[in-house]
Amino acid sequence: MITKNNILMKKKKNPTSCIIIIGNEILSGRTLDTNKHYLCKELTLNGIDVVEARVIKDEEKEIINVVNEVRKKYNYIFTTGGIGPTHDDVTSLSIAKAFKVKLVQNKNAVKFLKIYYSSMKKQLNEYRLKMAFIPKGAELLHNSITKVAGFRMKNVYVMAGIPQIMEATFKEIILKIKKGIPYISKTILINTPESNIAKDLSNIQKKFKEVEVGSYPFLNKKLKGVNIVLRSKNKKEINKATKEIRKIINI
Repeated sequence: MITKNNILMKKKKNPTSCIIIIGNEILSGRTLDTNKHYLCKELTLNGIDVVEARVIKDEEKEIINVVNEVRKKYNYIFTTGGIGPTHDDVTSLSIAKAFKVKLVQNKNAVKFLKIYYSSMKKQLNEYRLKMAFIPKGAELLHNSITKVAGFRMKNVYVMAGIPQIMEATFKEIILKIKKGIPYISKTILINTPESNIAKDLSNIQKKFKEVEVGSYPFLNKKLKGVNIVLRSKNKKEINKATKEIRKIINI
């Protein structure tokens, strides 16, 4: 039965997003990236669809090109990494160039840095002061750890690469941005090779247009199986698809 609520869910599209992880240490394998996993999970839980996630080098030209490409395609862009005090932290300058504005010293950022380093009993030297330079017109992003560790330039949210600081910053961001309808997910584990049910899954996907049907095979010692993952905003359609799958595979 088609209800008013179902019609509204179909019409209302979730905001779209892209995640950009910036850092040579990620690409070299030296540092394990946890930021992408965290952001994908949290954005999805808040009804914001992650359409792309990229990992790129700390290179000015690359950052500029990627940011300019994706900011025109999606509602929100989230970057992590490259806003620290060292010579290879070039994200802030790159974002300024992407938006064709100057990189300027932000008075409020300086104030927060002074407070933070004073509380740590450390000097605010010229290298740490580098973190107070942000693109002209950008809005500072705050967090509960360093007080300020990022900025927003239109639909681009620039955050630190340190997971704890990034997460604290994101928790402030998510309170203010537009959200959508979270997807409901259900997993059905089947102890049979994926190829045995490929045709059936294809037919189920065609029948249930509102449900994403994903097939993820696994190998546990000698046992081959598959996790069928159903995702939709419509719980009733997921339940119907589940019954259909269980009927076909006799579980």
